[in-house]
Amino acid sequence: MPKTLVTGASGFIGTHLARALAQRGDELRLLVRRNSRIDHLRDLDFERVTGDITDRRAVRRAMKDVERVFHVAGSTSMRSADRQRVFEVNVGGTRNLVEEALRAGVKRVVHTSSASAIGPARPGGTADETQAFAAGGLGIAYVNSKHESEVEALRAAAHGLPLVIVNPTFALGPDDPSEAGGTSNALVRRVMLRQIPFYVDGGLNVVDVRDVAAGELLADRKGEIGERYILGGRNFTLGRLFADIGRISGVPPPPVKVSPRLTNATVAFGKRVGFPVPVFEDELRSAEHWWTYRCTKARKELGFAARPHEETLEEAVRWQAERLGDRVGHGPRTDVALRAFGHLLKLGERVGLG
Repeated sequence: MPKTLVTGASGFIGTHLARALAQRGDELRLLVRRNSRIDHLRDLDFERVTGDITDRRAVRRAMKDVERVFHVAGSTSMRSADRQRVFEVNVGGTRNLVEEALRAGVKRVVHTSSASAIGPARPGGTADETQAFAAGGLGIAYVNSKHESEVEALRAAAHGLPLVIVNPTFALGPDDPSEAGGTSNALVRRVMLRQIPFYVDGGLNVVDVRDVAAGELLADRKGEIGERYILGGRNFTLGRLFADIGRISGVPPPPVKVSPRLTNATVAFGKRVGFPVPVFEDELRSAEHWWTYRCTKARKELGFAARPHEETLEEAVRWQAERLGDRVGHGPRTDVALRAFGHLLKLGERVGLG
């Protein structure tokens, strides 16, 4: 019997997608790395194929007798040390997946990209699927790798692979298998642990992970081959998003707002003088931009709809609170440390850093 192959089912979006597909009645095959845990899916019926998407032979094994493919696996790391691995997984892994899907003659592939592959909008604005990618110069490995993975996917589509791309925005919500905070939910976790000392005038589009899973199924049924669809929800300024998370969780939001031009130079200065800096360079490059989008195309062509953002934030906070327990509001950085970092940034502004 034909099967539906899912890559990345051990992750946040992949977990919700696997459950949505099982509820739809698909016979599931999951390509999972040897060291990945999928205990949270033990109530589902599925066939496990052990392997990595960077291993073409493993991908070929997983593709046998498959009718549909949902490619979700990827790396979202912003760590400098992981830059090469990010490209190996997101670009090389996608190349393996789509070429083997074309070879196997599958009937449908839904490639899960990211709205970041479209690039940020102008400050205070929104972008859609028609925007030309111009974010390469930002030097953010994750963003560039997701753009290049789309190039690989569309190249296979040009050779006859029936492929559709979905571009989720910043997914939040409950039931995150990465309890250590390795997904987009890490932002909520870090606010609740008071690990974010400042914010800038950037923006994010937030979407519920459950709506992303529903959008994937809609793209499978209704999406046009070779097209991409932004799956998004509410656009926030970072200040408003942090304030809402703080209000819902009862934890004070990041206390200091700074000019984006100061952050890289001042953080570099902080590192030189031995101050603990709680952010990575790519996070800094990303934070000052407006990752804000319109999902009109997905609404009109797929029938996609996002739930109210309050429900998403409340569920994300609840999920984290249950796991953090009495650590909520009492992370390793105290008020004194947070405000000291803020004073460092203000000092940078006065001395002309950046």
